[in-house]
Order: sequence, then structure tokens, then C-alpha cells
Amino acid sequence: MRSIAIVVAVLAGFISSAQAQSFPTRSMTIVVPFAAGGPTDVAARIVAQHMSQTLGQQVVIENITGAGGSTGSARVAKAAPDGYTMVMGNLGTHSAAMGLYKNLAYDPRVDFEPVMLLYSTPMVLVTKKDLPVATLNDVIALGKQRKLSVGHAGVGSISHLTTLLFSSLTGVEVNLIPYRGLSQSVNDLLSGQLDFMFDQVVSATPHIAGKGVNPIVVTIPKRASSQPAIPSAVEAGWPKLETIAWTALFLPKGTPKPIVERVHTAMDQALNDATVIKRMADLGADLPTPGAERSSQRLGSLVRSEVDKWVSVLKAAGVEPQ
Repeated sequence: MRSIAIVVAVLAGFISSAQAQSFPTRSMTIVVPFAAGGPTDVAARIVAQHMSQTLGQQVVIENITGAGGSTGSARVAKAAPDGYTMVMGNLGTHSAAMGLYKNLAYDPRVDFEPVMLLYSTPMVLVTKKDLPVATLNDVIALGKQRKLSVGHAGVGSISHLTTLLFSSLTGVEVNLIPYRGLSQSVNDLLSGQLDFMFDQVVSATPHIAGKGVNPIVVTIPKRASSQPAIPSAVEAGWPKLETIAWTALFLPKGTPKPIVERVHTAMDQALNDATVIKRMADLGADLPTPGAERSSQRLGSLVRSEVDKWVSVLKAAGVEPQ
């Protein structure tokens, strides 16, 4: 019996190696679990274009929205582990979702093969142009006078989580308005239908530059290098208002290691490309440095630590899993 087991293991290794050597033989899909036009979607399309060239097959973006990104993530968790279906997950889908849903269809710590961190970026509080505020304390004071309307990209999204953290820290109750994607909520902010929102610097940068919104504060200890004119949360007097949004690529659990490494290499090459680096920098995205920060192991550790952090934050905010 032991001899048979050894033979089976050896054959499985040969098959896995053969699959990796021929991979890919057809187009691949990166599921973006949010609406088109949002920060995750924009960044995914930039890197997918370069990965297509490296891998010799088209990498297609598919937007599957719903449940703060967990719908699309769940679909990939259940997909065939052959390398042809991936998901661009983030802080919401691959950490906070554990504290938001009682019956989450996946566990981000065990149901995916982490590939690589794509980028990180602080959140920025932006208000509609005519809201009579200039500082974070102005926003808090106004929020205690009347209930402000705040948009977010759905329950469990980074914009939603940062708003919950804001309310928990400041005691300001807001009128939370969910959307199916960040781009849709931004449109309502630009038209003046919302008072404010927490957006990723990646997607807020064009609107800040175009003066369509008023930036108030970034949710990191120091000012963002891409937006040096905006005060940090520490400067504003609220050091615990800290959220660093991150986005990363994942494959289904059980994907053969050689295929994971092939995808990892293609993504690494994309992040080394001068054009990709410039486009991501223009968005205000901070890329992981070459080496350890781009390892699959580092991404796995990040997911585990972020699950612990945000499950605790959600409990402290009184959020009951749905």
C-alpha cells in the first residue's frame, strides 16, 4: 500500500509539473469583485494588460459585484484550482468579511493561494465641494449638528470599514448609503447628493486634482507622498483613524505551486515595468518593493493579521455579523 501511495504521489508531481510547463494554454480571468471604474478595477486592468504579454495569453477582467466583494471572492474560492480563475481581493474581501458575515462562503486564510500584494494606499476623507468644512474637526462638529450622508462601496468594503472606524472613534452617527461600487458613490458625491465619503487615494486623486471634491485628511500617520498637501490623521488629532487599503491577487486553494509561481512571476514583472510603475504612481498607489514584500508568504501573513485586526474593530464598533 505504501508503494502505491508513493507511486501516486510521484505521478501527481509529474502531472502538476507538466501542467505548469504548458500553462497557460487559453485566456485567464481575474475576477474583480467590485464595479468597473473603482480603484481595484483600475489597478487590476493596468497589471492584467502587462501580464497578458508575459504569459502569452489574454488576462480578462470580470466584474462580479455584491456583498461587499464577497460574492465574487466566493466564486473564485470554489473555482477549479487550475490557474485560469483568480481574484483581486482586498482588505474588505480578504479580512474584514470574516467579521461581517456569519455564513461567509470562504475563509480568506485557508481557501486561497496568495500570489502577491499589488498595491497599498491610504484612505482619504473627501467632501462635496460646498460642504462648509475645512478640517476633520469641522466635519465632526457638523456631524454632531446634523446627520451627514456618507456613501460607501457596500458592506465590508474598505470605504465602509473606514466609515465605521470614524464613527466609532468620534461618536458621529452618519447616514450610511451603500452602493455596488466606489465609482457609483463618487458620482453622487461629485453631484452633491452625498456629504462625504472615505475614498482610496488611488481613485480620489483625479477628483482632487480636478477640484471636484474637497480633501480633508488621509488615514495614515504621515502625509501621503502623492498628496502632500492633505493633513494626516495624526496631524488632525485623531491618530487611531488609520486605514491602509491594500489589494492583492489570489488563486483558489490547491492550485499547483508551479502555476502559482508562474502567475507570481508574471505579476512581479508587471510591477517592474516602467510604464506600469508610472501609471500606478499617477493613481497614488504604493507598490510593494521587490523581494520579500512581494512574496506569497508575506501576503498570507498580511491576510491573517488583518483578519485579526478588523474582526476586533468590528466587534468594538458593535457591528453584528449578518
